Amino acid sequence: MLKFVRDIKGDKVIWIVVVILCIFSLLAVYSSTGMLAYKKQHGNTEYYLFKHFLILMFGLALMYITHLIKYTYYSRISQIGLFLTFPLLLVTLISGTHLNEANRWLTVPIVNLTFQSSDVAKLFLIMYLARVLSKKQELVQDFRKGFLPVIIPVVLVTILILPANFSTAAILFVTCIVLMFIGRISLKYMLSLALLGLAGIVMIYFLATSFPTLFPRGTTWVSRINHFVHKKEADPDATFQVDQAKIAIVQGGILGKSPGKSTQRNFLPHPYSDFIFAIIIEEYGLIGGSFVLLLYLILFFRVIRIAGRSQGNFGSLLSIGIGFSLVFQALINMAVAVNLFPVTGQTLPLVSMGGTSIWFTSISLGIILSVSRVSDIETKDGTEIDILREPTLNIKPQTVPAL
Repeated sequence: MLKFVRDIKGDKVIWIVVVILCIFSLLAVYSSTGMLAYKKQHGNTEYYLFKHFLILMFGLALMYITHLIKYTYYSRISQIGLFLTFPLLLVTLISGTHLNEANRWLTVPIVNLTFQSSDVAKLFLIMYLARVLSKKQELVQDFRKGFLPVIIPVVLVTILILPANFSTAAILFVTCIVLMFIGRISLKYMLSLALLGLAGIVMIYFLATSFPTLFPRGTTWVSRINHFVHKKEADPDATFQVDQAKIAIVQGGILGKSPGKSTQRNFLPHPYSDFIFAIIIEEYGLIGGSFVLLLYLILFFRVIRIAGRSQGNFGSLLSIGIGFSLVFQALINMAVAVNLFPVTGQTLPLVSMGGTSIWFTSISLGIILSVSRVSDIETKDGTEIDILREPTLNIKPQTVPAL
């Protein structure tokens, strides 16, 4: 065991944050799955605890293996992965496993393992975007040679994810915009893209309200936004989850009820996934909830440090893109739980109960740690070993173009 700990490389703070989040996850999932255990496992409350423990351990193993691979290899892998992503998303959209009123899942035959193809697409797209931006730094201001190779895969992937999972598509799109900004894509192109995105949202709203049968998920999105904006006139049945989460937060107070004492876990439909942060606040109070938030902020701070130390553009863009995506998703989940944002269905990374979603998160963190590990070696040796051989990204302030 001591040898295993000594062999762990990369940013030690990130490893510590991950372990603490896993501990929080075990406690919160065990507490919030009591009702689920009585419904599906004849009251065996340890079933989901043991299952979740194994999932987390396998996730940590994936994270360890991934961080041992030199991050520059992910540049090559991203090309193959993105190529496979498009048919994967198409199959999911057309004949995926139907859960929660949407085709978001694919089921692997024989082993009967389900996973969200959007998780695969999100990781490969960020990796590919980091690759293209790092290799085209001299062409990023050129529309045909610099902007189109970057934006075409972004638009195609988000469009394929959008019909079944608007929130994931939106998070991915925002992540790509941030990555393009850091990668020095021309601001005039990005402003045009933002206007197109806004026009697309307006069109979706029009289709959802005028032709509900044509775009069924759009009706759900519009309903959630309307209930969020017009809280006083909203149907109590439609805001049931949010109302129960508010009760949990109020009952938690400053110090919380203590672990395992939640009562709202028996009323919230998904207390172990979408609204697990509300259960954490109920049991650990405002202090516990703030501590979880602080862990994600520390994680993002360390990611920025890793990006700054990386000797190549690809490593910097890769770590900042993946790190921003994970932390942004966490902030969205917490904002929904405290009713600062409409309901989205996003889980809390590494904390919410899950299977493949935790594993993809672990792989993502492993890639960030791989960048950190290689950067530490480069710093100690004083040599450049990045196989892409590009200069360190020199971020310069961009001026807003004249309109």
